Amino acid sequence: MRLQRLTGLEQDKIVNEYKEVMEQIADLLDILSKPTRVTAIITDELTAAKNDFGIGVKDERRSTIEHNATDLGTEDLITPQDLVVTLSHSGYMKSQPVSEYRAQKRGGRGKQAMATKDDDWIDQLFIANTHDYILCFSNRGRLYWLKVWEVPQGSRNSRGKPIVNMFPLQDGEKITVVLPLSGENRVFPEDRYVFMSTSLGTVKKTPLSDFSNPRKAGIIAVDLDEGDFLIGAALTDGQHDVMLFSDSGKAVRFDENDVRPMGRTARGVRGMNLEEGQQVIALLVAENEQQSVLTATENGFGKRTPITEYTRHGRGTKGMIAIQTSERNGKVVAATLVEASDEIMLITTGGVLIRTRVAEIREMGRATQGVTLIAVEDGTKLSGLQRVVESDAEEDKAEGDVEGAVGAEGSGDTAAGESDAAAE
Repeated sequence: MRLQRLTGLEQDKIVNEYKEVMEQIADLLDILSKPTRVTAIITDELTAAKNDFGIGVKDERRSTIEHNATDLGTEDLITPQDLVVTLSHSGYMKSQPVSEYRAQKRGGRGKQAMATKDDDWIDQLFIANTHDYILCFSNRGRLYWLKVWEVPQGSRNSRGKPIVNMFPLQDGEKITVVLPLSGENRVFPEDRYVFMSTSLGTVKKTPLSDFSNPRKAGIIAVDLDEGDFLIGAALTDGQHDVMLFSDSGKAVRFDENDVRPMGRTARGVRGMNLEEGQQVIALLVAENEQQSVLTATENGFGKRTPITEYTRHGRGTKGMIAIQTSERNGKVVAATLVEASDEIMLITTGGVLIRTRVAEIREMGRATQGVTLIAVEDGTKLSGLQRVVESDAEEDKAEGDVEGAVGAEGSGDTAAGESDAAAE
């Protein structure tokens, strides 16, 4: 093809493109000058989009929404497993895998669950799943949540972490009650309750479901009056009796259904009628009639009384005599439910500790003064009594086939000789 012809074809192409552009410009100017054409074009484009993508049509969503890996929280990465959680008397908490507690043959020595100081011991021990909740109540009537996986894990020889460092506590506030929620309680069922008592005799029963909305800063569990403190809390199912003990040696036992369920911010109702200067020192939930109540006074005396001797009465009364608070005994400082196979720890204001078996304390009637639990020195008093959840490391051989999964932390001191003080 001649060069002249090629040049002519290129000229024709340029001219044709120029004519198309001029026609397009004229058409666009015509659109801008006629609003009716603008409206028609918009209508056509929206109709086309509607037909292509189903906008405005009642059909199923065509795209799926999936969770992004970046939206996962820390808890989503925690493997569900059972852990042994221990809490010491001085407030050190830790968790350990259940696998560290292998089953032993009867008569075994057991394993130590926690390395404790001389003035400390294990106060609570329970097995819970990593995704279970732990409800922690403070003396100020506030509730704090803790997931089991948030409890610091440690070896058998470690003490753990102070529980007070896990919550934003106020000045003078301390954790007094720890309630694990496992099994069916994990989902906060409607037919479970938290029963609470204050030092001035007020009691309150709140549905467990009211505590199902965790908040890091905690919530109000019971509205307290000035000078009042929360002294106890327990999980109930609405079918047990509740017992309150005062420092004057009185006790009242009543059906928990005598207290109607009420909301979190409610003040509660009168559980025990106290005289001026008296306080409630213990809240107990009677599980069965085979248990005994162990009471102790500030001068080191105490006794074990069958729970059947505490008859049921209405709430709000002054109660019946649990132990004589004579000049010899002093005020009552502790009361707890025990069985003959349990062990207890006694501590004085002078820091003296004695660990003894409940079986060494003989059963006595309610209106008696009891026997010597610990010989307190001059200027000191018995400040507390706690049931030890671990058995002694050196035990006599039991008749069972397998000893429990958790063992002991070493042999403790025996009780200072019992005084068979005459029951008055």
